[in-house]
Amino acid sequence: MLRATAAAGAAVTATTALPATAATAAGSAFAHPGLLHTRADLTRMADRVKAGAAPYTAGFARLTANRHAQSGWTPNPQTTVYRGEGSPQNYATLYNDIHAAYQNGLRHHVSGDSAYADTAVAILNAWSAKLTSLEGSADRFLAAGLYGYQFANAAELVRDHPDFDLSRFQEMLTKVFAPLSDDFLVRHNGAVVTNYWTNWDLTAMACVLATGIFCDDRSQVTRAIDYFKHGEGLGAIRNAIPVVHDDGLAEWLEAGRDQGHALLGVGLMGTFCEMAWNQGYDLYGYDDSRFLKGAQYVAKWSLGGDVSYTANTRAKGAIGGWSGRETASAAAGVDPSMTRPIWAMIANHYTKRRGLPASYVTRIAAKSAPEGGGGDYGPNSGGYDQLGFGTLAFTRDRAVTPRPAPGSAASPQAGTTGGQDLAATGSADVVGWSAAAGITAVAGGLLLLRRRGRTQ
Repeated sequence: MLRATAAAGAAVTATTALPATAATAAGSAFAHPGLLHTRADLTRMADRVKAGAAPYTAGFARLTANRHAQSGWTPNPQTTVYRGEGSPQNYATLYNDIHAAYQNGLRHHVSGDSAYADTAVAILNAWSAKLTSLEGSADRFLAAGLYGYQFANAAELVRDHPDFDLSRFQEMLTKVFAPLSDDFLVRHNGAVVTNYWTNWDLTAMACVLATGIFCDDRSQVTRAIDYFKHGEGLGAIRNAIPVVHDDGLAEWLEAGRDQGHALLGVGLMGTFCEMAWNQGYDLYGYDDSRFLKGAQYVAKWSLGGDVSYTANTRAKGAIGGWSGRETASAAAGVDPSMTRPIWAMIANHYTKRRGLPASYVTRIAAKSAPEGGGGDYGPNSGGYDQLGFGTLAFTRDRAVTPRPAPGSAASPQAGTTGGQDLAATGSADVVGWSAAAGITAVAGGLLLLRRRGRTQ
């Protein structure tokens, strides 16, 4: 079982009830469909495209133009999938088929054409009938995390199709994907906990959460959400975003590594928050909307703006084996033309659902629109790390009146909706609002931060 510890003084406590539109803590199952897309989301997309409304039509055009979104797609399932040096890598077969299943499933819901649902089901059934293991170097954990959460999302779109083998697919997720991700968050491949950068944890967290929801495993979902808040690794929110400045921007730790991995991390954390939100957990608003502050930082930096970066040194190595340290002293250089389909989801949540200002995120979302998906961002695996199509999937009308920026004197307490009905605006948190204070010292490794400015 995944172990997620709280720092001194922090505790996990049950709090407010869920809205009527989401699953309840006492319920036997989660809301379905309810990963990245709810039934209301899918209906909105179909209605807006049918009405010829922008920007939905532009987003749908990107989907229909993608080679993966065609009903003639033929799957190529494997018994064992390998990712990492020193192995006969064949994982491209897996991610191409996953994106074909997802895109066909999404196209079915928007168009109403059953041929696309049938294609998605054929792909998913073929893989669940054959796949038995993920192998390779440490990269096998990336494969489990990325493709586990994506597989669950693709299958969620067709889970009620009469030909979909739901129980067999659930068995594949629980035996092939989730155990590797669960184990990574506990043991980190035998390394000290800070050896692996933020995005490694986030892939595993996304898999544990998505497969838990898909398989109606409440304990698994609770573990994933607790790790987001109090986990020891660099994917926990206060470790991924360790410093909050007075200007409202919060440093994204992996900005000290490179732009591509920072964008991956923001996309994964947004995905995690969106899936949790659709089941009644507000992690977007957790710790005074800390994720918004980190996303704003990465958006400004990726647009070519100047950002502060607090030098940090992280421990590396294997427990009981080799050891070392690595220091990141400044934010890496950026290419303002680099884009990933991650921003529409984040911008629409904060500005439309919650009515919060998010200037940099809004600008970069507009620049990235209309967002495509797997196959639109290059042939390598990085172009398939997000499911994408956010312009189509996440564009929404404003649901609440604008509120003060998080952290301001007029801002409501984190976790509230400023007087709005929870059922209308999204969610409440049933796990607890206590946050670990600062960066956690952990057995086997310590992330050392030299902070400038105000930290939270």
